[in-house]
Amino acid sequence: MSATAPHAGPSPIRRPLAAAALLTALVSLVFGLLLAGAGPASAHAALTGSDPADGAVVDTAPKEVTLSFSEAIAVGDDSIRVLDPSGKRADTDTEPKDLSEGSTVRYGVALHSGLPDGTYTVAWQAISADSHPISGAFTFSIGAPSDTTVALPSQEAGGGPVGVVYDIARYAAYGGFVLLVGGSAFVLACWRGGATALPMQRLVVRGWLTLTAATLVMLLLRNPYTGSGKFADAFDLAGLQAVLDTKPGAALVSRLLLLGAAALFIAVLFGTYARREDEREKKDLTFGLAVGGGVVATGIAATWAMSEHASTGIQANIAMPVDVLHLLAVAAWLGGLASLLVALYRTPDIGSAAVRRFSAVAFGSVVVLAATGIYQSWRQVGSWSALTGTRYGQLLILKVALIAVLLAVAWFSRRWTGRLTDSAAASEEASEEEPASDSESVSADPDPDPERAAQLARQRAALTATKKKRIRDADPQRSGLRRSVLAEAAVAVVLLAVTTMLTSTEPGRTEEEAAAGTPSASAPAAGGPVNLKMPFDTGGQNGKGTVRIDIEPGRTGSNDLHVWIDGSDGKPMDVPELKLALTLESKDIGPLPVVPDRLAEGHWSASAVQIPMAGDWKIDVTVRTSDIDQVTIDKNAKIG
Repeated sequence: MSATAPHAGPSPIRRPLAAAALLTALVSLVFGLLLAGAGPASAHAALTGSDPADGAVVDTAPKEVTLSFSEAIAVGDDSIRVLDPSGKRADTDTEPKDLSEGSTVRYGVALHSGLPDGTYTVAWQAISADSHPISGAFTFSIGAPSDTTVALPSQEAGGGPVGVVYDIARYAAYGGFVLLVGGSAFVLACWRGGATALPMQRLVVRGWLTLTAATLVMLLLRNPYTGSGKFADAFDLAGLQAVLDTKPGAALVSRLLLLGAAALFIAVLFGTYARREDEREKKDLTFGLAVGGGVVATGIAATWAMSEHASTGIQANIAMPVDVLHLLAVAAWLGGLASLLVALYRTPDIGSAAVRRFSAVAFGSVVVLAATGIYQSWRQVGSWSALTGTRYGQLLILKVALIAVLLAVAWFSRRWTGRLTDSAAASEEASEEEPASDSESVSADPDPDPERAAQLARQRAALTATKKKRIRDADPQRSGLRRSVLAEAAVAVVLLAVTTMLTSTEPGRTEEEAAAGTPSASAPAAGGPVNLKMPFDTGGQNGKGTVRIDIEPGRTGSNDLHVWIDGSDGKPMDVPELKLALTLESKDIGPLPVVPDRLAEGHWSASAVQIPMAGDWKIDVTVRTSDIDQVTIDKNAKIG
């Protein structure tokens, strides 16, 4: 048999070090992309117009300044400020008035009377329905333009050092989710023996720790991220309470609770499950862990889908479950890839069957990613011009290109997998059956000293591990597979960074429609927006007020519902409980319950409210103002 010369190249010791150095460099590149390229987070809502318009010169001072937005927003005190040429406040309201009608989202502030001529600056800041902060500024002039001491804000909402740290935490959260879910799935579905491997345990636990820490950071920074931009406000209890009352805050708290359940899952996976030797019992436990882990993973993925881009815009009721599937497929593929890389470099025991099982899982994940990605791209981009002419579209093109590169590298991995055998393991077993050397024979002799015997046992274990590593590194198929998987992981790190930037970038569809000055909601095919005003009185103290309801587009199918409650003084009013129900009495349909989410003080909303058929619907509204004061009012509205 002819001998084959060994391949000249890096030593087995240097190869893992080179891999670690490469991954470290890639992580540095990713953070560089996030710091230099992501910029302040744009959001789904956008300013579509104002009165007076930007740069307008009006003859007389207006009574108020109004701003229109493409979609629902949440505002607070000082969200809209009007400053005169000297920098003093020219508006009379600390909190903007909600002037929305139908599908038009509009807010305004009243101005002082008798304003002098000159240039006025309008600065605004709000939170879009998909959790991202938005801000901007413009000027208008009364009489004629003048010099002004007001400098337009150079930093948008969500920018600055707080924005940088928040974006890094957002990226870390995605990375932790991928390692936690993908690593656990890899152990259960591809390599059950990995439950006893210390490197695999560390990978999953580090994923859990990363996701937990990132979620806590995002929760603490949410208030300064959407407001002042100062790190000190992270520990403002009033601000934290306000965050908890919002949809993004509730999503982050829910994620922390689910991570508690994930900790229990990890303890069972690497504890009871790893020690279980009976195959039948282990099979039953595998099924239970798969079901429980799947529920927890789906819940964690839903915390993103329910609070970001998927939760607002067109077809939100379809987009949210699609987004959950997309995230789970990403975790199964990229997290499994990271697990395979660790197993190939750090453990000698993984066999060809486990690698082939992961290959099948990765193929299924890619199919799911393709289907869900096409739908998400259509929903968020909407046109070819938006694909090439907006930042979101350009990032999407980059993401598709990276996926193509990743699939090309994966093709080489599949080729190596097809050639992979367990010959190395067989050679390993054969080598262990060879006659022991003199030194090994001596070390195997009984030793009356227990400490000496333990030392000899450790030496034998180290010798065996070294022999296994030498045999493993000499296998050309495994070496080729390790190199291709390392290349896949390198591309995956950059891909994850681009995906994170996409989640904080204004969708192309919204950007184009905002530039055209039109709202992003499609015009209804039939019917029209429904606007109702209903006074109420619960009978208790501060129990009087008015409920305003907007249902858009006001037709059969999915609708967005907004509810505003004003107190007897005309100011926004919060109540402990608000419920709605829709009934079509002529067809005995309903009551269909609707429980809206609180967006801001006195403002609630519910998306994807289904109206099954057109007709004269009765809308029941239950308002509770205290523990004992409650009233239900109703009004009929033609929908469809």
